[in-house]
Amino acid sequence: MTDRKPGRWRPMRDSDIAAVAAISDVAHGAAYTEAPAIYAERLALYPAGCHVFEKQGTLEGYLIGHPWRRDAPPALDRPLGAIPADADGYYLHDLALLPSTRGAGAGKAALALVLRQAAMAGFADITLMAVNGADGFWSAQGFEHVGGDGGSPYGAGTHMMRRAIGER
Repeated sequence: MTDRKPGRWRPMRDSDIAAVAAISDVAHGAAYTEAPAIYAERLALYPAGCHVFEKQGTLEGYLIGHPWRRDAPPALDRPLGAIPADADGYYLHDLALLPSTRGAGAGKAALALVLRQAAMAGFADITLMAVNGADGFWSAQGFEHVGGDGGSPYGAGTHMMRRAIGER
């Protein structure tokens, strides 16, 4: 049974990294999970885009976004090095929720956070890579597929998607 007691999104802290990596392992499986150092680097480079979903003192999800080049998603499980000075879009690097949290509105609340952050940073749209069949969720949130099926840098079955900030 899913526990639908309310939780909240809060800024990520260094002490959250181990839990974030564990959530990634559960949510994404071996194919798309990343090393803890990747999450730590994202937090160090762009803390304004890093959040965790906390429910009753337990982390049950995370959200990571940052400025990036809109048509060239960063490689999976690779350090960024820096946020590019010529970033022309906001990249939603990852939204992961434990199964017990899904369906309770945490994903939509995360999207609202991302939309606000991207708008405050001055970007017109948000790009993401949908994995593990998540393109259905993202389509329902106003994201559209961009590029061809063969162009995904994350491999078969993944989709680059984009949404303008002012939509919906």
